[in-house]
Amino acid sequence: MDHLQAGPVLERERILSLDLLRGFAVLGILLMNIQSFAEISAAYQNPTAYPNSMTGADFQVWLLSHLFADQKMMAIFCMLYGAGLVLLTSRIEARGERPWPIFLRRSFWLLVFGLMHAYLLWSGDILVTYAICGVVVYRFRKEPPKRLLTMGLMAVGIGSLISLATGWSMPYWPALRLTEFVQEAWQPTAPQTAAQIAGYRGGWLAQMPFRAAESYIDETAGLLFNTLWRAGGLMLVGMALYKLGLLTGSLAIRVYRNLGIAGALFGFPLIALGVRQNVQEHWSAGYSFFIGSQFNYWGSLGIALAWICLLMIAAKTPRFRGAVQVLATAGRMAFSNYILESVLCTFLFYGHGFGLFAKVSRVQQAIVVAAVWIVVLVFSRLWMRNLYFGPLEWLWRSLTYREMEPFRRIRHNLVRVT
Repeated sequence: MDHLQAGPVLERERILSLDLLRGFAVLGILLMNIQSFAEISAAYQNPTAYPNSMTGADFQVWLLSHLFADQKMMAIFCMLYGAGLVLLTSRIEARGERPWPIFLRRSFWLLVFGLMHAYLLWSGDILVTYAICGVVVYRFRKEPPKRLLTMGLMAVGIGSLISLATGWSMPYWPALRLTEFVQEAWQPTAPQTAAQIAGYRGGWLAQMPFRAAESYIDETAGLLFNTLWRAGGLMLVGMALYKLGLLTGSLAIRVYRNLGIAGALFGFPLIALGVRQNVQEHWSAGYSFFIGSQFNYWGSLGIALAWICLLMIAAKTPRFRGAVQVLATAGRMAFSNYILESVLCTFLFYGHGFGLFAKVSRVQQAIVVAAVWIVVLVFSRLWMRNLYFGPLEWLWRSLTYREMEPFRRIRHNLVRVT
């Protein structure tokens, strides 16, 4: 995001391609998040932990979401965050100011929003990770693209090596520790499953012990051993791709087409092979959690690239202009829409709302996703018709710059944009 005091930029100077990618990703990520909203926590990693999820149409829904969305949307968001970091700091520096204090405040408030989201609403929050990783990678923002790509992929590789080493070490774990891990993270016992279902079908206070425990694990061990490396590495990759023009639609359609095909040819076979291997290993925790997951860990990068290239081609194709504008409008308020999805889904599935937790098949979850998409797109269109920012974007921006930002749209005026 940028904040221009002297010489504000015109609203038309927003980078459409970045808004388009944000809008696509904030919709697409719900394909995976819905599983965390609707199912026991172990089922997100282990699809066999959710009843009937590996048969018939439910299996097809899981397989399609695994192939096309699992870790792909997060990868796109991480790359966009890295690109936004470069864009923000370069604009601040262009007007002769120091970007670090502004970026640090921005990250602090994102951390606050993320902690509130995780502990008060839903444990699947990713904002805390973005806030922390953004601060870590900030100092590398001026590196040349080739170095950023190298460092980013190396960081992603470190996360992969940690996972593989942990999986290979499992045969040497004490029996009690191994049993605890399997029951907590992969295949909970019937009493554990019943307790979690009762908790999330209960009121807000009844949910809190489960939400807090899951959030704490994600923000400590999960961050240190996995998401810090993957998210931070992909932010560096995003900085490189932004500088190379790939994320801004600056390359020729032929280049996007070739890169997209290459990404798909790399990603889909690798992910499909991972599914095959996990099935052959009967989705055992000893293999699938740490080792079998690596097929999608790496394959998802190819599919994320393919999605980016496909969207950049769409942005350059006149007949898709309407659809591009609809997604871009949702992307302009991606932060607000991300939280809106959490509000809607927790109200639908948790006990303070309709209490449908662990009652909905994967096919029914897909229907919910489509319905939420419609709400998000309509809400975004109506909101942005008369206002400059999404509600949370406006609040985040005002807190970052310590002043009230303009909110209501005034036609024909110059405005500050995100």
